[in-house]
Amino acid sequence: MTEIALKIEQLNQGYGNHAVLVDINLSINRGEYIGLVGMNGAGKTTLIKSVLDFISIRTGKIEIFGQSHRQTSSRQALSFLPEKFLPPYYLTGKDFLSCMAELNQVKLKNATIEYLFDLLDIDILALNKPVRHYSKGMAQKFGLASCFLSQRPLLLFDEPMSGLDPKARAYLKRHLIGLKETHKTLFFSTHLLADVESICDRIVVLHNGRICFNGSPSTCCAKYRADNLEYAYLKCIDADA
Repeated sequence: MTEIALKIEQLNQGYGNHAVLVDINLSINRGEYIGLVGMNGAGKTTLIKSVLDFISIRTGKIEIFGQSHRQTSSRQALSFLPEKFLPPYYLTGKDFLSCMAELNQVKLKNATIEYLFDLLDIDILALNKPVRHYSKGMAQKFGLASCFLSQRPLLLFDEPMSGLDPKARAYLKRHLIGLKETHKTLFFSTHLLADVESICDRIVVLHNGRICFNGSPSTCCAKYRADNLEYAYLKCIDADA
């Protein structure tokens, strides 16, 4: 039987009288890679925050590996990277990774760090530099490294490619593709449709607070008679306008 990593049923969310998410239903199997796309303000970050129980949902049900998302223990199965990530400015890179390893109860090995740094194109000398001297891209790489070091089965990312240069993006995608062999589950929001097309099993299009498409990138292109995913996406949201 296929294990369900994340299950969202009839989720409704909003602020005051404004509805942000309406009747969201989504099931993600263990080992699947899902890209969540939508315009600014579509509700992508709100959906992720709801899964993490950062905000209370109005109605609906969310389960992480069969446990209610309201239970703290359910979130031990995931590693989260927010969109605007910056480690504490007063720490060095090594201090930050050591702190995260302790919180995640994993042993920090030099060989593992060197391996990940090579994968993410991080200069090993950055370990000894204070975080306040990091660029946006370097801080993002350290955030990604800490998530991979956590060894959690579910990776939940909000705009993981943010701030990365083309080389770092290519390296990250290559690493994510390799991780599929370990049955990791990836659920991430993005504006980069090319990344979804190259690494994801499914694309979930969120528009006006509703899911207007949920299926493979190739199915999306076929449904909207488009030559590429970008054009299919535009036709999808136009049809839902």
